[in-house]
Amino acid sequence: MKKNTPVRNPKNEIKTKVFCILSDERAFRSKSPVMFNAVFKRTGVNGVYVPFMVDPEHIEEAVRSLRVLNIAGANVTLPYKESVIPYIDVLSEGANIIGAINTIARDGEVLKGYNTNAIGFMDALEDADFDPAGKTALVFGNGGAARAVIFMLNWLRAGSILVAGRSLEKTGRIISRIGGEAKSFESLAEEPFNADIVINATSVSSAKESPEMAELAANLQVKNCQLVIDLNYDRKQCFWEDMAESLNIPYMDGFPILANQARRSFSLWTGIDVEPEEFLKPLKS
Repeated sequence: MKKNTPVRNPKNEIKTKVFCILSDERAFRSKSPVMFNAVFKRTGVNGVYVPFMVDPEHIEEAVRSLRVLNIAGANVTLPYKESVIPYIDVLSEGANIIGAINTIARDGEVLKGYNTNAIGFMDALEDADFDPAGKTALVFGNGGAARAVIFMLNWLRAGSILVAGRSLEKTGRIISRIGGEAKSFESLAEEPFNADIVINATSVSSAKESPEMAELAANLQVKNCQLVIDLNYDRKQCFWEDMAESLNIPYMDGFPILANQARRSFSLWTGIDVEPEEFLKPLKS
């Protein structure tokens, strides 16, 4: 070896950082890998984003393995946004109140849990020029996504938040923790009611997925509604979009919210702020 030849030190070499999404079989239907990998390339970040399908009985092992496998950061989606929390070392203030996370960032060996769903929802409302302050919102769902939406509506000083879920018991727990007023599906169908905005935070958007929900949405007598939002995306048939069309009001699917929450996750992982349009581009191509 020549005298001036530098000694190779693998620890000093640039390595590809690995990021992932944790879900069940829905991990392979997620648009997040396409979105994040495109942004990594565009920003010059040496990273790759992959989907991991995890069975429910192995979610604890999966979270703990993030350290073992040197995963740089992770997203968590249905059905694990709530069940991963016992295995996270530190929760952000918002995530602690909401009781659900969608982003895990590493600080050495410490796993930190965040909920960028809530902030992404706020950003999307701003993009749609809708201010919920003093207005009535109807939220469908009682899972992690619904928790994030209700938390942010409260934060933005919504006047009234109606929460409709299949399980009144679970809906009641959310209300006692975050706020809102529980509504049964039956009560919503009984008579006309006011709601300035309707948000679907369930996983259901088509009649094939739930004939019951499709019928309810078609028969809702919503007055004074200004915007319908469906947190789901990329659905060929969507009864929430049909509702907005029948009311002749704007409709937003989940892509703008996904892009905005991804922007926030990306910033937590890399310290780089990227405009949400950069996350939307690969979703539209």
